[in-house]
Amino acid sequence: MQENSRPQDRLKLYRLVPVARAGDPNWDSAENRGEIIVRAFSPADARITAAEAELDFTEIDAAPAEGNSTRDASAFRNARLYAVVEMLDQRGVAATGPRGVVEGIVSVGTIKPTQIL
Repeated sequence: MQENSRPQDRLKLYRLVPVARAGDPNWDSAENRGEIIVRAFSPADARITAAEAELDFTEIDAAPAEGNSTRDASAFRNARLYAVVEMLDQRGVAATGPRGVVEGIVSVGTIKPTQIL
């Protein structure tokens, strides 16, 4: 079933909360983006939704190879870095709306440019 054919009323709010301590070696390959709130279909979809908000190699002229994506390497998809918690108390966040990031900042600076001098 494609995403566009899913009923939008099945979307729920999820908090992605950092769970690893600051010195955890898993942060070596990712930045702590803090807590964010997404509207998604499931906890797994919440991770994917957050990762989709980040910049991907396939969106710029820096692809490591044709057809490769860096979305799977997102910190939001790493259970050692982020926990996903369904929000039962909406805390003033609109329960209805499109799938995506609702609160928090997801930087597009996940890919650092390199320059040879």
